[in-house]
Amino acid sequence: MSPWPVLMGLSVTTTIMSILMWFHLYSMKFFMITMLSSFLISFLWWKDISRESTFQGNHSSPVMKEIRWGMILFITSEILFFTSFFWAFFHSSLPPNIDLGMNWPPKNILTIKPFQIPLLNTIILLSSGASITWAHHCIIKSNLNESIVSVLLTVMLGLIFTLFQIFEYFESSFSISDSTYGSTFFVSTGFHGIHVIIGTMFIMFTMNRLMNMNFSSNHHLGFEAASWYWHFVDVVWLFLFIMIYWWGS
Repeated sequence: MSPWPVLMGLSVTTTIMSILMWFHLYSMKFFMITMLSSFLISFLWWKDISRESTFQGNHSSPVMKEIRWGMILFITSEILFFTSFFWAFFHSSLPPNIDLGMNWPPKNILTIKPFQIPLLNTIILLSSGASITWAHHCIIKSNLNESIVSVLLTVMLGLIFTLFQIFEYFESSFSISDSTYGSTFFVSTGFHGIHVIIGTMFIMFTMNRLMNMNFSSNHHLGFEAASWYWHFVDVVWLFLFIMIYWWGS
């Protein structure tokens, strides 16, 4: 029996509580501790899965089928998660009420120009999707060197995307407290940024397994799960760019 699902649930719950403390008490100490615990549990959990699949041979065909379905259901829940943000955005933007001045974006909100950093980030993320697809193709063809290079390129593109996102936030003329526009913008793009960071960590872990030759051409479910997650992040960003950055501005 694995302790990590229960411990991760408790850690994530306390992380949410620590974020509320950060917002209301302006203290980040508890937040940093809970984030560190979540990263540590993730590392140990992934380590156990790697050992079970590679060295103990516990990932038989029925187990792999269940893991695939678990990943599909997880990504489905994430799609519904982001659907709620888009729902909130369109609920406010399509019929802007009197509280918003009957205008969208609200008056005095200087929106971020979509064809500058957002367009560059779109190109970066789509390129990373192409590179991880190429890495998957190389693994199937048992081309270890090219697969490592492609995965490394994906990780670098993910980190560059995150740096540009941080720069965009610092240069923004509005904040999360500036009307409904600021709230929906930063919550939706911010949660997507968190997913990019998690996906980058996921791919870095699979790159380590790839360098240790833990994957074969017909048994690389961990890499498949990481690539599915990364493609999901790509698709969500396309919707964010088109609907929030471009149309919403």
